[in-house]
Amino acid sequence: MEGFLPPVWAIFWFMVALPFWVYGLRRINRLVAEQPETRMLLGLAGAFAFVLSALKIPSVSGSSSHPTGTGLGAILFGPAVMSVLGTIVLLFQALLLAHGGLTTLGANAVSMAIVGPLVAWGIWRGLKERLPHAWVIFLAAALADLSTYVVTSIQLALAFPDPVGGVVAALIKFGGIFAITQIPLAISEGILTVLVFNALQSNALPELKQLGFFKGGSQ
Repeated sequence: MEGFLPPVWAIFWFMVALPFWVYGLRRINRLVAEQPETRMLLGLAGAFAFVLSALKIPSVSGSSSHPTGTGLGAILFGPAVMSVLGTIVLLFQALLLAHGGLTTLGANAVSMAIVGPLVAWGIWRGLKERLPHAWVIFLAAALADLSTYVVTSIQLALAFPDPVGGVVAALIKFGGIFAITQIPLAISEGILTVLVFNALQSNALPELKQLGFFKGGSQ
């Protein structure tokens, strides 16, 4: 939430996220210039992430969890594009819903908009030729969700180490807080992402082919 991280860590995560944003903006500009017909899919990927990640669900000990919705966009467009779309989603939530914050935007972007999409894209690229697409999409979306909260737990542990056990003990504590609600949420998100992608195959097949989706996936 806003103001939760110490300033040094807030600045650090902004610096980590910055090169991903720069590269992601270049990828989006190139994509829109070369394939303008994909703009609707870009909007869909952003809207999907916004709607899912806005579903704030109480977790144990007063924290909260939510789906992330970044797996779909990462599969379609790659992690660089999703780093920008996911950050825009987080910015809108901070400004309009008081969900997250501006000072914590860098940290939230690293966990949800950068690491999550990288995990989803890596799973898609690594398994799409070995397993049915539905299973790969499910795994990509679900593990992108879980990896987001693993990174969030690491960020919190680094900022607030346990007085006795240090960073490791804090990581176990924060990870346990999120795991109870996040595991079923990740499974649900994986299933929903498969359903949405099946709908895209039925209604936006030309756009998917234009992206080269069925010829090795996005870059």
